[in-house]
Amino acid sequence: MFRALAFLLIGAAFGGGMGFVLASRDSGASHADMPAMDHSAHMHAHGEGLALEPGASAPTLDIAVQPDPVSGWNLNIQTQNFRFAAEAAGKDHVAGEGHAHIYVNGEKLARAYGNWFHLETLPEGTVEIEVTLNSNDHRALLVGEVPLSAVLTFENRP
Repeated sequence: MFRALAFLLIGAAFGGGMGFVLASRDSGASHADMPAMDHSAHMHAHGEGLALEPGASAPTLDIAVQPDPVSGWNLNIQTQNFRFAAEAAGKDHVAGEGHAHIYVNGEKLARAYGNWFHLETLPEGTVEIEVTLNSNDHRALLVGEVPLSAVLTFENRP
């Protein structure tokens, strides 16, 4: 009896704690709702692009989206000559690695650190999904002077 009660209390503590962590992580606040912060001390270079030489070794990007069988949508980010490097996010640029930024109808939704990303919901009507490849230090990658991005537009009907 004591052992079962102990396991029940441990499960409740961890379950409640995980629920709190997950709920606090998704507060519903958008980036625009957050107070302005001084980022001058950070190494992030969101406004600049990083130009790469065009050619056979330049990264490529393509995207596809499909309905998830349970709920939402699954976004497939297909790259060549590029490695997703979650462990290096925010660090110095390393050629051929980084992460992706995902935009829905022009608003940044998330970063992706792998080839698949689950989109819980999408707005009804015309939906534009854009994915950009970014260096570890968050600069948008360019091939020549063209941003390395892929755009998919489709109609989301209920």
